[in-house]
Amino acid sequence: MARTINKRVLPGFGLSLGFTLVYLSLIVLIPLSAVFFKTASMTPEQFWQAVASPRVVASYKLTFGASLLAAAINAVFGLLLAWGLTRYTFPGRKIVDALIDLPFALPTAVAGIALTAIYAKNGWIGSLLEPFGIQIAFGPPGVLVALTFIGLPFVVRTVQPILEDLETEYEEAAASLGANRWQAFQRVVFPALFPALLTGFALAFARAVGEYGSVIFIAGNIPMVSEITPLIIITKLEQFDYKGATAVASVMLVISFFLLLIVNGLQAWTARRTGRTV
Repeated sequence: MARTINKRVLPGFGLSLGFTLVYLSLIVLIPLSAVFFKTASMTPEQFWQAVASPRVVASYKLTFGASLLAAAINAVFGLLLAWGLTRYTFPGRKIVDALIDLPFALPTAVAGIALTAIYAKNGWIGSLLEPFGIQIAFGPPGVLVALTFIGLPFVVRTVQPILEDLETEYEEAAASLGANRWQAFQRVVFPALFPALLTGFALAFARAVGEYGSVIFIAGNIPMVSEITPLIIITKLEQFDYKGATAVASVMLVISFFLLLIVNGLQAWTARRTGRTV
């Protein structure tokens, strides 16, 4: 009888899978389940009162709206930055490339203080905008600036490897067939970059939704105006309203999950159409 050959690439698959599931449960699933279990102890009236008050709804609009807008801005300018760093050589290129990762290493509180100092009325940039009646710090624009700052590296570092692997011969072939630069980018380069760009967009959005440290300094934290949802959760915890905090947190989890599910579904659909693996 012929011996059965184990064709698994990695040995100990069962042990590895078990360790992965246990670790994932301890780090992710159990804490998230605790949020929903705590929320389940509330009556429907208590839950609705906690998650649908005008102040909380206003924070939802600001948090998710600013996060989506910041992720969209980063998708555009992150692509441009990745393109410049990949396709061109210029003085200080390595320094610019290193600065992209600064939001990763910089503590969020330090980033918030620095952005506030720059965009306040007496700051370097804020003082220039003040004569025009434009106020960035201590308002919704300040929230958008902070979320854009912390989300930029996710787009650049996701798109940059794809651009480095994308041979320029494809663009040259398109040019030889009569395509101009925009047509070559639109029909050759962009379809290859789009799944990675969506991934960077999703990562930047997810990072922005949960951001707290850099936002509270520049936002002003004015109720109904510039108060983000994570601050609402922190406020409820400080008031020992644990059920209310978990109720708001559960709403954020559900909304974030469905938004990311939509983005990932669009990414998978695009990858299938272009014949690439996500």
